[in-house]
Amino acid sequence: MHSTATALIELGALLFALGVLGRLAGRIGVSPVPLYLLGGLAFGQGGLLPLDGIDGFTELASEVGVVLLLLLLGLEYSASDLVTGLRRSWLGGVVDMVLNAAPGAIAALILGWGPLGALAMAGVTWVSSSGIAAKLLEELGRLGNRETPAVLSVLVMEDLAMAVYLPVTTAALAGLTFVAGLRTVGIALALLVAVLVIALRYGRFVSAIVESPTSEVFLLRVFGVALLVAGVASELQVSAGVGAFLLGIAISEDTAENAARVLAPLRDLFAAVFFVVFGLNTDPALISDVLPAAIALAVVSTLTKVGAGWFAAAQIGVGTLGRLRAGAALVARGEFSIVIAGLALTSGAVAPGLAPLATTYVLIMAVLGPVCARLVEPTYRKVVARAA
Repeated sequence: MHSTATALIELGALLFALGVLGRLAGRIGVSPVPLYLLGGLAFGQGGLLPLDGIDGFTELASEVGVVLLLLLLGLEYSASDLVTGLRRSWLGGVVDMVLNAAPGAIAALILGWGPLGALAMAGVTWVSSSGIAAKLLEELGRLGNRETPAVLSVLVMEDLAMAVYLPVTTAALAGLTFVAGLRTVGIALALLVAVLVIALRYGRFVSAIVESPTSEVFLLRVFGVALLVAGVASELQVSAGVGAFLLGIAISEDTAENAARVLAPLRDLFAAVFFVVFGLNTDPALISDVLPAAIALAVVSTLTKVGAGWFAAAQIGVGTLGRLRAGAALVARGEFSIVIAGLALTSGAVAPGLAPLATTYVLIMAVLGPVCARLVEPTYRKVVARAA
């Protein structure tokens, strides 16, 4: 069969399968991320039905998926939101980082993966899934709860910290010298400060670049600028995703809402491909070897994330149940964990066991997070009733 025909058949079958998995995830009330990862494992090397004809497309599409994931994440925040969040909840963000980066780093060192593996795994266990957390708050009707600002503040701090963490990790995995790595981090910090200043004072001009009354032209402009900025950021040795995230922050609120609306379907498509590609690059045979470590890591990092949410909610005077709800809402890991593991995997600078461990860990946490968020309140009330 002709290679183009084969590629089209394989790509069509893959996208249709993703649609079925996404529908199934909606039916059972979980994030589609773990099902997409399972789909990648099934279609990858060592899986049930390996796909060999779409490597060129999926490689580029997964990069676009990262750009769109972080662009739309940036569109959710204004510069004033970020500045206010930094002032109010920096301590909660520091506690969250210490509690949740430590399990991944310690696990990597115990497994003998060295400092680079520890740096990558620290990020995998540190950052909550903003998408899953936001969806849970909306579905469970907790957007107006007293603890919700604490949850959102922690998520904002984590997302903002990624603007520094990702360039540091990229530089370290690329084996750059200390001076080159320092330059990369300096560029990332300078970009972050510049974006915040521009967004606070001149956000309307950034929005004017992409704004258009025609949805087609608007889509082409905002998507094109996002890819352009991501490419320039990547050329400067700063993560392409960080460039897209900063662009999202710089776009003013009204334009940001329109951009999120028109880009959401593209984001969902390319993000699904991104998760599948990560699964494609992971050997399923290695998962059984890391399953005990993934389960242990899931238990420990669930407790540490609940502790971080408890502390953040306590800072604003929330009661016991609200603190537990805040912690449970932050348990899920997802997109950022896979982005970080993907950086480590493509660099070739870490042990091959990191990818299957990260995949298994995210599979567990993306399912465990929604379960914890739904069960924390009825469980608490039953315990209190029995104690009474």
